Amino acid sequence: MTDLERLAGWVSSRGLALAPGATLMRLGGGIANRNEAVMLTAGPRTISAVLRRPPPGLLAAGASDMAREARVLAALAPHFSLAPRLLSFCDDESVLGTKFQLLEWREGIAIGGSLPAGCGDGLALVETTLQAMAALHSLDPAGLGLGDLGKPEGFFARQLKGWAARAEAVWPDGLAGTAATLIAALSADVPEETGPPVLLHMDLKPDNLLVDPATLAARAMIDWDMATRGPRSFDLAVLLSYWIEPGDPDAVKPLRALPSLSPGWPGRAEVATRYRAVSGHDPGDLVWPVALARLRLAVAWMQLYRKWQRGEMDGDRYEGFEPLALAILAHALDQFRKGAL
Repeated sequence: MTDLERLAGWVSSRGLALAPGATLMRLGGGIANRNEAVMLTAGPRTISAVLRRPPPGLLAAGASDMAREARVLAALAPHFSLAPRLLSFCDDESVLGTKFQLLEWREGIAIGGSLPAGCGDGLALVETTLQAMAALHSLDPAGLGLGDLGKPEGFFARQLKGWAARAEAVWPDGLAGTAATLIAALSADVPEETGPPVLLHMDLKPDNLLVDPATLAARAMIDWDMATRGPRSFDLAVLLSYWIEPGDPDAVKPLRALPSLSPGWPGRAEVATRYRAVSGHDPGDLVWPVALARLRLAVAWMQLYRKWQRGEMDGDRYEGFEPLALAILAHALDQFRKGAL
């Protein structure tokens, strides 16, 4: 049986059906989880949906957690307009070989490393991203039924421990020297979390927003599989870890996860200042959180590179991920030693 045939059998038990002529159409843009458009029906209604599931092959610890994402979206959607509505969640891995979700389809484009034609300077996208982040952080997790999501106490120490362990897993013959040095430097000076924990997306950047192609206003926030509670500074730090500036080393510029090298775009320090203004909250000193976020980014890129080496990921886009990961680590260590973002 094909995945489509298996899906048809399962959705029928949920009061849904595949629309006549339905297919699974792969959606581009993502580099890990699989997202496919599919048309469903519920009685007389036709529903545009997205089938969302992890990438094939071995998964790193805590990666692509469809159950976590389903729980968060079910709680968020009635209260946070950018959260897509969860249509159904399947925890029976015998259906498609893994847990999966069906989510409502949202119109919009996801903008990665280059601005599409017609966006002008694209600066509205910076504001859209920070406004969306501030709106998320303003929610009360307990009031949403997410007061027990994650473990915000000791957040930074636990994140560092987890990503250090993942680093050892992707370099099984011994940590890359820069990784070991960065981990040691971070371990020697773990900061305390300040302020009440907020709901964190954990990968909030422009290509995890679907925006109106004309106005760049946000229509949806996607990819919630790592969501948790913790210090607001870490969502901002994750965004800044992707934010490449013209003066950064050439070796990190192929990252191009967002269009921060576009003419007129602000630098990292300006973005942090704007977040303070938009949110009305000071996230505190960001040097340590950004260094941790860069460690996380480098290890995540290595995880994808190892999957590509094992033949679990298609295409050649992952071929350069190892040198890029090493360049990110070197940049992280240099910036941390300088006390800079």
